[in-house]
Amino acid sequence: MPIQWHGVTAMSIDEVENQQNNGLVRPPTDLVENLVKAKDKKKSKKSKRIFDGSTEAFAKKIPKKTFETELEQLQIELVKMQYWIKHTGYRVVVIFEGRDAAGKGGVIKRIADPLNPRGCRVVALGTPSDREKTQWYFQRYVQHLPTAGEIVLFDRSWYNRAGVERVMGFCTEAEYQEFMQSCPEFERMLVRSGIVLIKYWFSVSDEEQEKRFLSRSHDPARRWKLSPMDLESRDRWVEFSKAKDTMFAYTNIPEAPWFTIEADDKKRARLNCIHHLLSKVPYEDITPPPLELPSRPVAEDYVRAPRNEQFFVPQVY
Repeated sequence: MPIQWHGVTAMSIDEVENQQNNGLVRPPTDLVENLVKAKDKKKSKKSKRIFDGSTEAFAKKIPKKTFETELEQLQIELVKMQYWIKHTGYRVVVIFEGRDAAGKGGVIKRIADPLNPRGCRVVALGTPSDREKTQWYFQRYVQHLPTAGEIVLFDRSWYNRAGVERVMGFCTEAEYQEFMQSCPEFERMLVRSGIVLIKYWFSVSDEEQEKRFLSRSHDPARRWKLSPMDLESRDRWVEFSKAKDTMFAYTNIPEAPWFTIEADDKKRARLNCIHHLLSKVPYEDITPPPLELPSRPVAEDYVRAPRNEQFFVPQVY
């Protein structure tokens, strides 16, 4: 039977494996040709499929002006939250996980943009060095945990081992099993120490992911976002689905549950994620009042250096 933890349902490992073996996970499909044809046929579709919990509904895209207005209000609340976190010494860790092109980076950018970077850090670690490979697995992440009054946003995290490393064969079976057993205990330690740990999984359909891959491949300014690893993972949709289901079964703990965000609609995903994040921190508005700037003193004994003694950037624009 599924386990209920404060409204969060987690399946046992046997149930996860049974579902996978019975073929309940949708197999990958080659959509490139179909997507190109659909794009050439009709470009006027203005509706998107939006998922709301267990129900499926169709909704129009959020107008750009509405999105910007809502985002501005949410970002103001983020600033209020940061003032409170700094004042109280709160420590917040937010983990962003999900498939490639699921929209994690866009959400992180909208959260970090209005905040003081001295109190909000984005951590996006690359491939571990030879030295780091010999460390305790969590060691390279521990050094990035927040001190009092800080927010840390992990753009992918220690869950690399349960996802990419597991599927792509970058870790041994023993290392994987050790991680799955240790991870819940590690996170309980963080929570007991006073850190607020919030974990988001960005869920994107295979069709939408394929569209985003195509968009990136055709855009020179965004082509860097496509790596050989992304293309390899594209062919292993089912394997990643199985790895994610097993990861949830082990690590969806009451102290730090997983929150899934339907990310086929980027704008809704960004607004919903920020709104939910704000609801998880019991902040109060302690924004300082506006500063009153005194009149500047007149510099009577200063003369600017001649312009011909300086190098200026050409006025191209």
